[in-house]
Amino acid sequence: MSSSKALDRVRRGIDEAMIFASLMVLAWPLAFGRLTAGHHRVPEWLLPVGIVVVLSGVISKLADRWPLAQYAPVGAAVVMAALLNAGEGGAETALTWLIIVVAGTILVRQFLGARTNQGLMRDLTRQRAQLARQAFRDPLTGLGNRAMFMDHAHDALADADDTMTAVILLDLDGFKGVNDTYGHAAGDELLRVTAERLNANVRANDTVSRLGGDEFVVLLPRLTDDQIADTVANRILRDLLQPLVFGETVLTIRASAGLAFARGRDHDVDALLREADAALYQAKDDGKGVARRFDPARFAAAEQRRQDEDDLRTALAEHQFEVHYQPIVDLAGEHTVGVEALIRWRHPLRGLLAPAAFLDLAEEIGLMPELGIWVLDQACTQAVEWQRDNPTFELNVNLSAAQLASPHLPEDVRAILTRTGIPPHLLVLELTESTALTDLTESARILSTLKTLGVRIALDDFGTGFSSLSHLGTLPVDVVKIDRSFVQAMPSTPTGTSVAEAVLQIARTFGLSPVAEGVEDAAQAARLRDLDCAQAQGYHFARPMPAPALTALLLQQSAVA
Repeated sequence: MSSSKALDRVRRGIDEAMIFASLMVLAWPLAFGRLTAGHHRVPEWLLPVGIVVVLSGVISKLADRWPLAQYAPVGAAVVMAALLNAGEGGAETALTWLIIVVAGTILVRQFLGARTNQGLMRDLTRQRAQLARQAFRDPLTGLGNRAMFMDHAHDALADADDTMTAVILLDLDGFKGVNDTYGHAAGDELLRVTAERLNANVRANDTVSRLGGDEFVVLLPRLTDDQIADTVANRILRDLLQPLVFGETVLTIRASAGLAFARGRDHDVDALLREADAALYQAKDDGKGVARRFDPARFAAAEQRRQDEDDLRTALAEHQFEVHYQPIVDLAGEHTVGVEALIRWRHPLRGLLAPAAFLDLAEEIGLMPELGIWVLDQACTQAVEWQRDNPTFELNVNLSAAQLASPHLPEDVRAILTRTGIPPHLLVLELTESTALTDLTESARILSTLKTLGVRIALDDFGTGFSSLSHLGTLPVDVVKIDRSFVQAMPSTPTGTSVAEAVLQIARTFGLSPVAEGVEDAAQAARLRDLDCAQAQGYHFARPMPAPALTALLLQQSAVA
C-alpha cells in the first residue's frame, strides 16, 4: 500500500472519530449528565448513545459527498461547551476531556490533511511532468513528435530575421513491406535506428521529429546558405542506406526526402510543411530514394489536377455532362441515317468542354464505367424518340477500356435496352483497337456476350492501332470505322490508291460495313463514293450538336424528301 493511501485511510478513521466525539459532546447533557445526577437506569442513557452511533454513520456518508458536513457536529459541540460553561460556571471533568479530545482530533486531522495534500501535489507534479513528456515525445524513438516540431518551427520562424529556415520531410520507402514480411518488431527497430541516424546527421540546434508512421521531419533553423539543407538531406539518405542487422535479417533503410525553405519570418509553418510534403511526393514520383526541393510549377500542376479531379466528380454528381450527336450520313444522298453519341462537359467556369479535355482523367480516376453507362442511357432514350419517325435510325455509342473490363457491362446494356425499348440491332457499340487488344481473349468474350443481346459492334479508328486480319477474325465485329487520318491522306485523283481504299477492301472481304470518319470537304466525300464507301461522318456534313438541333435537322431533311 502506498504512503498516500495509508494516510487517506488514517484520515478517514480520524474523521469518523471526530464526528462521533462531537456528537457525544452534544448528547452529554441528555445521557451522562443524568447519570451523574443519580439516575443509573441503563435504558435512559443507552438510547442517546445509540442515536449518536447512528448519526455518526449518517454524517460520515454525507461527508463523502459534502466534505464540510463532517465539521457541523464539531461546531455544534463547541457551541454546546460554551453554553454549559456559561450556565454552570465550569465544565464537568469528563466533558472537558471530551472537548479536548475533539479539539486534538481536529488538529491531527488538519495535520494529516496537509501531509496528504503535499503528497497529492507531488503526485500531481510528477503526472504533469510525465504528460508534458508524452505531449512532446514519441515513445518509440524518443524523438520529438508533431507537437514539438510545430512548436519549434513557430519559434524558428519568429527568430529567423534575415536567415532561412529549412524543413526536410522524409518517408521510408517500402516500410509496409518490412512490417508485412519480418513483423512489427523489425519495423519498430527500423524506426529506432532511423531516428538514431537522423540525430547523428544534424546540428545541435536542429530538431528531429517523428510525425507518425514512417514519416520523419528535420527542422534546420537560421541557415545562411540553402545548399546546407541539400547536403544534410543527401547525407541522411546515404547514411540510412547502411545495412541494418536484425536477428538473422539484413535490412536496408531506403528513404525519399522533400525540402522546403522559408526566408525570414514571412511564412506559415503549415504552408512550409505542405510544400515539403509536395516535394516529397515529387521525390516519390521521380523514382524514390532521392531528395527533391519544392517546385512551385510542379506543385501548381498537381494542385490543378486535384482540382480537375474534384470538378469531375462534382460534374457527375450534379449532372453537368451533356450528350451531343454527330450525324452519320448515307453518301449516296448525303442524308442522316444515324448518329454517334459524344459526351460534352458544361463546365460552370470553362464553358463547354470536348472529350479530349477530360476523358483521359476520368478514365484514370475510375469514373468512366459510371459515366459511360450514363451516356448510353441518355443516348438510347433520345434515339427512341427519333426512331418513331425514322424506324431504321442507328445510334453509335463509344465504349471505354474501363467499361469493357467491367464484368457488369452486359447486364448494364441489357437493362438499358429493356428500359428504353430501343431495338438492339439499331444500337452500335464502338471501341478502339487499342481498347480491344488490352486483353484480346476477354474482349472477345465480353463482345460475344453483348452480341447475344442483339447489338452490333464497331471497331473505331481502324488501322491506327495494332491491326491485323486475325483480330477481325477473333473479335465479333460488324462495322469498321476508317480513321480520319486515312481519309485526309486520300489522293485527289480517282486512279490513285490509298490506305482508305485498302481498308475498304478488307471490310468487304470480311463482310463488314465501313464508315469513313473525318470527312471535311466535298472532294473527300466524292472520292469515298467512288470507292463505294456507303456511310461517312465529318464536319463536311455536320458538327456534333445537341439533341434539339439534330431533331430540327431531321425534320428539315424529312421536309425536303
